[in-house]
Amino acid sequence: MIDLSVKICEIEFKNPITTASGTFSIKDTSEFYDPSELGGVITKGVSNIPWEGNPTPRIAETYGGMLNSVGLQNAGIDSFIENELALLNQLNTKIIVNIAGRSIEDYCEVAEKLNDTSVDMLEINISCPNVKQGGIGFGTSTKLASLVTKEVKKVTKKPIIVKLTPNVTDITEIAKAVEDAGADCISLINTLLGMKIDVNRFTPILKNKVGGLSGPCIKPIAIRMVYQVRRAIKLPIIGLGGIMTAEDMAEFLLAGADLVSIGTASFNNPLVLIDIKKNFIEYMIKHNFKSISELKSAFVE
Repeated sequence: MIDLSVKICEIEFKNPITTASGTFSIKDTSEFYDPSELGGVITKGVSNIPWEGNPTPRIAETYGGMLNSVGLQNAGIDSFIENELALLNQLNTKIIVNIAGRSIEDYCEVAEKLNDTSVDMLEINISCPNVKQGGIGFGTSTKLASLVTKEVKKVTKKPIIVKLTPNVTDITEIAKAVEDAGADCISLINTLLGMKIDVNRFTPILKNKVGGLSGPCIKPIAIRMVYQVRRAIKLPIIGLGGIMTAEDMAEFLLAGADLVSIGTASFNNPLVLIDIKKNFIEYMIKHNFKSISELKSAFVE
């Protein structure tokens, strides 16, 4: 009997697999598989008011991945609670809501409105630009990352996951800052900044010029950062960035992640999370592991 359960922040996940923010829709995903088979679902970013997102084109395929500059388009927290959350509540899995904001007040407003809901955890996307600080990303400054973490913790009843951006010099400094500020969990990595130019039209392909790079091409960077952060902090870690197979998932767990999130792979294969779950069980049997903790303890540096 293989035990895939994982407990973090006093919440038990039936397995370590979650959806990555921005890649999951309860309506669309449910046409392909039952999300209740997963350990948890992480929603797309939800803001305090509706966001229109960036102008098109805002998606571009690239070697080993994709670029996106969607801009966190969403209908806002009130619509989310009335429509999306009502559907999510029908699932037998953990619900994690990703929160986006352009100011600390934005984050806090969304967090407060989710206090008396069935949501299990909040994931704070600190890659968002802080409009009050000239557009600097919350996650690129230890001071801002710490401040947003502290302020959200003051108003929420839910455990918070702080999602780190890799677009920094030393990600461990940001991780330590949010741990000290009261974060309950860390997720990493978010997308890397990238760009693609149309060499026949002589112009950037994305209307926004730059976008977030995701997919298997970023996995070695994500593994390295999870490994470094695991050794810098004691908080639980959700690892993500280019997971395509069960072996990729095992690599993140060995590097120090407790849960994983899978996103871009689902654009290539809508059933990939279920395939990875099945193949991961086979991987565990092959290596004679009976639990996630046994797998993680096998890592030799």
